[in-house]
Amino acid sequence: MTSLTNDPLLQPYRLKHLVLKNRVMSTSHEPAYSEDGMPKERYRLYHAEKAKGGMALTMTAGSAIVSRDSPAAFGNLHLYDDAIVPWLAELTDACHEHDCKVMIQITHLGRRTGWNKADWLPVLSASPVREPAHRAFPKTAEDWDIERIVKDYASAAQRCQAAGLDGIEFEAYGHLIDGFWSPATNHRDDEFGGSLQNRLRFTDMVLDAVRAAVGKDFIVGIRMVADEDFAAGLSKEEGIEIARRLANSGKVDFLNIIRGSIETDAALTKVIPVTGMRSSPHLDFAGEVRAATKFPTFHAARIQDVATARHAIATGKLDMVGMTRAHIADPHIMRKVMEGREHEIRPCVGATYCLDRIYEGGEALCIHNAATGREATIPHIIKRTDASKRIVVVGAGPGGLEAARVAGERGHKVTVLEAASQAGGQVRLAAQNPRRKELIGIVEWRLAELERLGVDIRYDAWAESEDVLALEPDAVVIATGGIPQNPPLEAGDDLVTSSWDIASGAVKAAENVLLYDDNGGHQGMTAAELIANQGAKLELVSPERFFAPEMGGLNHVPYMGAFHRKGVTITINTRLRSVRRDGNQLVATLGSDFAEGWQATRLVDQVVVEHGTVPLDELYLTLKPLSKNGGAVDYERLVKGGDIFPHRNAEGGFVLYRVGDAVASRNIHAAIYDAVRFGLRS
Repeated sequence: MTSLTNDPLLQPYRLKHLVLKNRVMSTSHEPAYSEDGMPKERYRLYHAEKAKGGMALTMTAGSAIVSRDSPAAFGNLHLYDDAIVPWLAELTDACHEHDCKVMIQITHLGRRTGWNKADWLPVLSASPVREPAHRAFPKTAEDWDIERIVKDYASAAQRCQAAGLDGIEFEAYGHLIDGFWSPATNHRDDEFGGSLQNRLRFTDMVLDAVRAAVGKDFIVGIRMVADEDFAAGLSKEEGIEIARRLANSGKVDFLNIIRGSIETDAALTKVIPVTGMRSSPHLDFAGEVRAATKFPTFHAARIQDVATARHAIATGKLDMVGMTRAHIADPHIMRKVMEGREHEIRPCVGATYCLDRIYEGGEALCIHNAATGREATIPHIIKRTDASKRIVVVGAGPGGLEAARVAGERGHKVTVLEAASQAGGQVRLAAQNPRRKELIGIVEWRLAELERLGVDIRYDAWAESEDVLALEPDAVVIATGGIPQNPPLEAGDDLVTSSWDIASGAVKAAENVLLYDDNGGHQGMTAAELIANQGAKLELVSPERFFAPEMGGLNHVPYMGAFHRKGVTITINTRLRSVRRDGNQLVATLGSDFAEGWQATRLVDQVVVEHGTVPLDELYLTLKPLSKNGGAVDYERLVKGGDIFPHRNAEGGFVLYRVGDAVASRNIHAAIYDAVRFGLRS
């Protein structure tokens, strides 16, 4: 073990006048917690929690927008509005209380947004090259556009300085600034196009205006693409040359290095890898840039564990290492490192539920830390109660394990009864896909925590009501999950195979398979990927306008890659109506919601279906009349405060509630969120 005194991660770093207490930061990202474009309470508490957790530098926004014609794409802060200054000041003060420095990323989104939102102003870029991800056709930035946007950058920087922020960084990957750098997006023939010097002219104008506005001492950096990594884009050679010029300009104080392009979902996953993809894929490249420029260098790209972060600093590849998604999973990483508790760090499993939610119009949530983004109501550090109780948890899937963990942290005596021989439930099923095996970290971390807390887990225990009552519980948590159910079929219920059978390996894929998915999440996609990888001929059928709508764009990429490589046929807007036998094969009859009477048939060897789960609730229903609350939960009080378990049965001996799929078919995060917010009140 590295001692605390010589741990590379714990060494301070001086950036100009600013002393950062260690080498770990959270790079800028937009969690979409803003209200009216302002970083209000939720935004502040999210960053303050990371500050409490020992981080040296938190970068807010991803990115804050400097101009009105850069409308928010996913909850971006409105840095063009003076009203933001006091909100930023409040956030900065909250982080400074814990000696955590605060910076903000500022940008004009350029073509990476849409025209049909906010003020309906035209999107612009260096040239009228469409960005596939946001689908806007930008206009060419005119001279007067450039002049006003340069002024907007300067005004935005002044607002940041007025708020007491420790610095700013420009966003220059996939946005307006680097839109001028890249040959793929700059086709101009004026003084802003052609040579590298011309393509950097807009950047120089912005830097000069900002420096004039905030002075030479205010810290200004740039998060920049130094290699777009595709033939028509900015080359590695030109990217590193831009980095050298910026480093030598005297106008910036650090470089935050990115490699890749973000104009499509597929390209974005190379910049922000998801589970099953290589960890820290661009760390060595960032080290090359640092060696070439000999300039303060920051970087983040799936550096999700402390060992990799320590290596990045120890080997001189980076000066500050970004662990952004890792801190969404556990904002107290550095506190645990300092206290010699690295083994207690909640792991980032790469599920990228956080970013997929943002890109689909939601807010960032960690797949297995329900407190992130909910700091106002759910603590990251659970306090012990003075009134210890006996808690029985039935089921050791993610919801049951989390319920047991929360109860254990509160000081209750906890017993877990699990019917299977090992914990994990549907998470263990999902992890059967080799590409998503990291998901098992959700289970393994909780098992380690339960061992630390002294929780009693009993496996191969199919719990009946008598088993539960014999433990004389004060509270019973039903976390029994669900079992797969078929979609509504006119005929052929007994002829179909569930996605669970495929994922578990209980049933092998046949030669010619039709998979019908009307759930729209990872479950059906996992089965489809496994079937395709077994060499079967597969048609994936969905009644949706596009397949897997419950799954975001980043996770869509590896599935689609597998489907293209394996020749999977994808059919949307189509329902499975019935299945019947035809000799040794099956006939699947398909129908349409759009054309009455339309139907088609497929002759296949196997029909696999995914239609979510039905609650495994027999034990719950048996215990319900014996409980104090009759299983009821007061939702109003659950949200606003107070006793959430109404006393409906004076003779009841315990409080009873369900979590996760034992209530209704949902997902991992829902089960864990149930377990936390109910468990804190029991």
